[in-house]
Amino acid sequence: MKHYLFTLILTGAVTFVLTWVVWRVSMRYKLYPGIRERDVHKNPTPRLGGVAMFLGVLTAFALSSVVPYFQIIWIKPTQIAAILTATLLIVVVGVADDLWDLDWFLKLGAQFLVAGIVVGPGGVQIYYLPFEGMTYVSGWVSVTVSVLLIVVVMNAVNFIDGLDGLVAGVALIANGVFFAYTYMLTRDLEYTTYSNLAAFIAIVLVGVCVGFLPFNWNPARLFMGDGGALMVGLLMAVSALLVTGSLPPQTLVDNDQFGRSQLLGAFIPVILPAAVVMLPLLDFGMAVIRRMSKGKSPFSPDRKHLHHRMLDMGHSDRDAVLIFYAWTAVVSLSVLLMYIGTTARWPGLYWPGVGFFLIGAAACLVVTLLPSRGLPRRSARARTPAPERKSTP
Repeated sequence: MKHYLFTLILTGAVTFVLTWVVWRVSMRYKLYPGIRERDVHKNPTPRLGGVAMFLGVLTAFALSSVVPYFQIIWIKPTQIAAILTATLLIVVVGVADDLWDLDWFLKLGAQFLVAGIVVGPGGVQIYYLPFEGMTYVSGWVSVTVSVLLIVVVMNAVNFIDGLDGLVAGVALIANGVFFAYTYMLTRDLEYTTYSNLAAFIAIVLVGVCVGFLPFNWNPARLFMGDGGALMVGLLMAVSALLVTGSLPPQTLVDNDQFGRSQLLGAFIPVILPAAVVMLPLLDFGMAVIRRMSKGKSPFSPDRKHLHHRMLDMGHSDRDAVLIFYAWTAVVSLSVLLMYIGTTARWPGLYWPGVGFFLIGAAACLVVTLLPSRGLPRRSARARTPAPERKSTP
């Protein structure tokens, strides 16, 4: 655990310093777009935070290559090369869009190219799906499912990037829970080492978000932009694929550590990755249906995302962000507790995990809907419809 803790601290510190450098350079050379009618922020704000975040990720991977504890994740160097190449490409495309507003079709094509690099020869794929207990998939089915998963998660994360600190905080919580899951999974399956690539990517993302969030908290001095949001989504999808793609669900069922709820234990590798991106996926699905029902492109901008609706209900920017944090924590921690309850170590946590979800979801729902019940509006801006910050979802 100390190696992961050191990675988190180091990645956070490096990202913090790099974010400050990117912010200073961006302000000095005016590397930011002008204020548009639909923008929420009032002052010109750079959108190049994704550059600093990517350099933080790159630093963490570079240092891991010389740490003996992490040598196991470098057993497949082509896999790491594919992941980092894809990450670099999506950051470049995202930064270009932040500066020049690329056509949505071009960006979508780049996303499929990036996903293809990840799942290509020597890359990462999903091999098991929860159909009829467990279904092994291979060939074009595996490639297709993996590519679609990566593209969907990238866009889902990018869609919620509309309020200061929203994506960074949600990703911090989600990846923190996912790291805890992957770490405990290696313990419960009695692997010879706790070191694995899925856990490493999760903790690196936590560190990156910790280092970036101080500059992105309301009022933000720097946005992560499409470059940062797409990168976070890509790496979250990759870490999920690394678990679902390399660990057959039947492994969990057959292992002696799992008792009471074998079905949940078997499908946790699929359930938990979905749970940690539940809100982005929900917003993404609603946006696609909403736009296509009106005959528009699913990537055309609008201001009907979940966070925009919360502002219209009367929540301030910070309150809306904190509510998103709460929903993310309740959903992901509930599934984690239920997973722990399927093991022989802590069998009593299964039903408390269910109870935690029900109580937590009810509390979050009340807080979410509270402003619509006649409470005073939080801010002057909240009394009018909040325009969309970004040109792309």
